[in-house]
Amino acid sequence: MPLYMDFHQIENVTVEDVKRAHIADVAIQDKYGVRYLQFWVNQEAGTVFCLIEGPDPETCEKVHQMAHGNIACALTEVETGFYEMMMGTGHTVNDYGLVQKKNGSLDTGYRTILVVSLYAITKATTSGDLSMLLTPNWARKIVREQMERFWGRHLSWDADDSLIAVFDDAADAVCCALRIKKMLEQFEPKQPEIIFKMGMSTSQPVTKEGDFFKNAIKLAHRLSLTVQDNQILTCALVRKICKNEDIFSDDAIRSLSSKEQEFISNFIDVAELKIADQQFDLNKLAADICVSRPQLYRKIVSLTGLSPHDFVRDMRMNKAKSMLKQQKLNIAEVAYETGFSSPAYFSRCFAEKFGVTPSVFLKRSLLLLMCFTEQLLSDVVSYTGA
Repeated sequence: MPLYMDFHQIENVTVEDVKRAHIADVAIQDKYGVRYLQFWVNQEAGTVFCLIEGPDPETCEKVHQMAHGNIACALTEVETGFYEMMMGTGHTVNDYGLVQKKNGSLDTGYRTILVVSLYAITKATTSGDLSMLLTPNWARKIVREQMERFWGRHLSWDADDSLIAVFDDAADAVCCALRIKKMLEQFEPKQPEIIFKMGMSTSQPVTKEGDFFKNAIKLAHRLSLTVQDNQILTCALVRKICKNEDIFSDDAIRSLSSKEQEFISNFIDVAELKIADQQFDLNKLAADICVSRPQLYRKIVSLTGLSPHDFVRDMRMNKAKSMLKQQKLNIAEVAYETGFSSPAYFSRCFAEKFGVTPSVFLKRSLLLLMCFTEQLLSDVVSYTGA
């Protein structure tokens, strides 16, 4: 049967309140072919989340209505694999369906997503350095190892080369990010320079809009684009729910206010929508997000360390790099798709940011793909004994 999660907002809710409601659900669920499996409670926020198996959303809601009358604010179907990745599988569920952490404390259901974007800058031209340029594996290995060390679960991500993990505890995510920063800054001199950016968001599993963590992942990725080089940026909720305030004393980490978070989200929404428009300028962008051009400049510089023009150009560069790796368009087509007036200007901007021209980058991408394919075929032959 399909798997669903719902969300309740209940003022002054207690664990005992939800336990009684869950028992009432279980008492009648067989009649409707539904199974209420477990629930999460955040007493401070007044939020409750239920995990349900049922034939359809309407029947799941009907059990709640008939059992105790507590109707959910939202109910959404969740894919089993994605649910297990986000919520985890090693938690304790007591006899009444309450989810707890291994230490016996309440699991509120909230999860924290860490996104690490990194790339190497090199002027090297030999083929032996292309793996360092395209995929700095030594740095990615550090990131993955530290994510696992702090109990993060890796998430797949198709949009770009960012590394993403989800954490049950916000403090673990913050400590992980700080550790990654420290280790990447200690890279050996023979390695190319690494630029890294880390974004972090926290969310309840189901929102009023019925979203199951998709927007939280999107926000964390956006923060990784917004933050200044070699720094960490978190959403407002990360700091609010993190119990260890001392870890925010490090100058490398900054938390947005709710207003700053809303502003940068609106800014990126508009910029992404218009990224291919060569005629789109800052006056139009400022008008679309309802601020004056001087306000736009001050806010973007304060948040990112870049002017609005340079920040949008970086967005275009990152999208262009991802498009070149996909190898579906040629360089001129990528230039126009990302809003550059000419391939020549695009090439100059690309080289300034990544240390090589798009043509060199594309050739190395093709060569790396060929090497990877050859190694994969070799592995298959070895495995089959052919």
